Amino acid sequence: MVLQIKKGVRYLLLVPLLFFFSSCHIVRYVYWNYANIDDYKKFPVDTLSNAPPSFHFYTNPNLYRLTLPTKFHTTCDTCSLDDYLIKQNTLAFLVVRNDTLIYEKYFKGYSREAIFPSFSVTKSYVSALVGIAIDEGYIKSIDQPVTDFIPELKSRGFQKVTIKDLLEMRSGIKFSENYINPFGKIAKFYYGLDLKKYTLHLKAVSEPGMTYNYQSANAQILAMVLERATGKRISDYLEEKIWKPLGMEFDGSWSLDSKKHRDVKAFCCINGRAVDFAKFGRLYLNDGQWENKEIIPVRWIRESLTVYNDSRDIQGYPYTYFWRVTEEHDFFAKGLLGQYIYVSPKKNTIIVRIGAKAGNINWPELFKGIVEEL
Repeated sequence: MVLQIKKGVRYLLLVPLLFFFSSCHIVRYVYWNYANIDDYKKFPVDTLSNAPPSFHFYTNPNLYRLTLPTKFHTTCDTCSLDDYLIKQNTLAFLVVRNDTLIYEKYFKGYSREAIFPSFSVTKSYVSALVGIAIDEGYIKSIDQPVTDFIPELKSRGFQKVTIKDLLEMRSGIKFSENYINPFGKIAKFYYGLDLKKYTLHLKAVSEPGMTYNYQSANAQILAMVLERATGKRISDYLEEKIWKPLGMEFDGSWSLDSKKHRDVKAFCCINGRAVDFAKFGRLYLNDGQWENKEIIPVRWIRESLTVYNDSRDIQGYPYTYFWRVTEEHDFFAKGLLGQYIYVSPKKNTIIVRIGAKAGNINWPELFKGIVEEL
C-alpha cells in the first residue's frame, strides 16, 4: 500500500529533511507521494511549441448517441455513459470517428484547455521517433546494438542489447517497476535529479530478446540513443517531427529530471491537452500520413503493430514497440492513472481517456464496446 500522509503533516515533517536532502529521490517520493494528475507542475519542462495552422476535428456531438455498452450495465444498471465515466474518476473522454468529434466531455471542473500528463503513453511517441530516425538514416535498423550509440554501456553487459530488444521490453536489464517502493529504480527515475547517471548505471543481466519484462528504463535508454544518433534533444526532435506537423491546438511540454541536468523523462512525461493526444492517434490510424504528407513511414507503423512473440502486458494484451494490440486489430497506448489513446482502424475511431485514477474496469474492453455500437 502506498504511504498516505495528509499533505500538511507531510510538509511539517519533511521541511527539515527537504532542506538538507533536496536531491534525495526518497524524500521527494514521500513528500509528493504517488504520481497524480498534477505532476506536470512538479518538474521543470521543455516546451513543445505548436505552429499554425492548427488542425481541428469536425465537431458533431449529435451524430451518434453514445451509451454505456450493455456488458457494463451489471456494475451500473442506471448509469449513462457520462455517469459511469465520472464514477470511474475520468477527467476527459473523447471519441473521434471519421475525423469528427462525436463525444467530448470533461469532468470535475476540467476543460479542453486543461493540461494532463500522459505518463507511459509517452513511450509510444518515443517509438514513433525511433521509426522516423531510422527512415532519416540516423539509425541503421532496429537490430543495431545500443552500444553503437552509448558505448559507456559496454561495461554494463549491453553488448548484445538491440534497439528492438528495448522496444519489445525484452532487454534483460535489471530494473524494478514497483511504483509503491520508494527505494525502487522507477521511483529513482521518476523523482531523482540525474537521469543520465541512473541510466548509465543500469546493468543487463540476462540474455536479451528472450523474456518480456515491462521496464520504463528501456524507453529512457532509447531516448539517449535518439539524442546521440540525431544530435538533437529528443524534445526538439518531437516538436519538429510530430508536434508542429500535426497542427497541435496547444503548446505541450515534456518533463525533465532537474533544472541542472535537463534530461527528458522519456519513459513517462509528455504533458498536453486531450484533443491533441487524439491527433497522435489519428496519425497512427492513417498509417503515419498527415494531410497527404508522410510523418512516419507506413512500414514502421505496420511493423510497430505486428505481434512477433509472446510479450503480453499485465492484462494479457500483446505488447509490441511500446503499443498494445487487441484480437480485433485495434491498438492502444496506455499510461498510469488510466490514460489511453485507443485506435480502431476497422471503425476509423479514436478514443482518448484521461483519468485522475485508473478506475476499476478494463478500459480497452469499454472502448471496444463503444466502438462496436457505433
